[in-house]
Amino acid sequence: MKKLVAEFIGTLWLVLGGCGSAVLAGAFPELGIGFVGVSIAFGLTVLTMAYAIGHISGCHLNPAVSVGLWIGGRFDKKDLLPYIAAQVLGGIAGAGILYLIASGKEGFVLGNFAANGFGEHSIGGYGMTAALVTEIVMTFMFLIVILGATHPKAPAGFGGLAIGLALTLIHLISIPVTQTSVNPARSTSQALFVGDWALGQLWLFWLAPIVGAALAGLVYKWMAGDKDKGQKIKDKGQRIKDKG
Repeated sequence: MKKLVAEFIGTLWLVLGGCGSAVLAGAFPELGIGFVGVSIAFGLTVLTMAYAIGHISGCHLNPAVSVGLWIGGRFDKKDLLPYIAAQVLGGIAGAGILYLIASGKEGFVLGNFAANGFGEHSIGGYGMTAALVTEIVMTFMFLIVILGATHPKAPAGFGGLAIGLALTLIHLISIPVTQTSVNPARSTSQALFVGDWALGQLWLFWLAPIVGAALAGLVYKWMAGDKDKGQKIKDKGQRIKDKG
């Protein structure tokens, strides 16, 4: 339960910090933080939570990350659905808080509420194929960084920094295409408030990140020669047996 609460809080912070920067400060007249500021904000949410809750839950904050870590042999299957549920609920809570803040301004108009989209709902007017490729590739690279930065042989203590910077870079690349998802929980939270087209296009922002994450899990597991937990236990048992 402590792990699930940590994932709930962490995903809430990701949505409130990342989407909040886009909704409240991204295009603020003359002083807006723009694409660069929003990208940094998303990276900072993951960076700060990595050190705040990483030792409790692993700081996934993202159903695609949980799937990628499971495929890569770093996460127990029995925890997968509870983690995803906690992440989605945390994202919705973050979006709810953001809505309460944003709607407190006179003349408030919901707009796209930082929801992810393609076609006419893409900032740069990119179509479905471009959005699909972007989300698969960006999530794939995100998971490669996560799996590498958290590998037992990686330099200790720097995983959160590498992962936060990777998410910043991903946003710098892909905000004009899809407003950057790489996270089904983040996409779901905003789509529920926007409704209409955002819910109609939400399928892509579940499918593409999970496909990209699963591919990364398989590739990194092969590339790094990682074995899953079950195999490691079997190997350890065999070594003990051989010594006996």
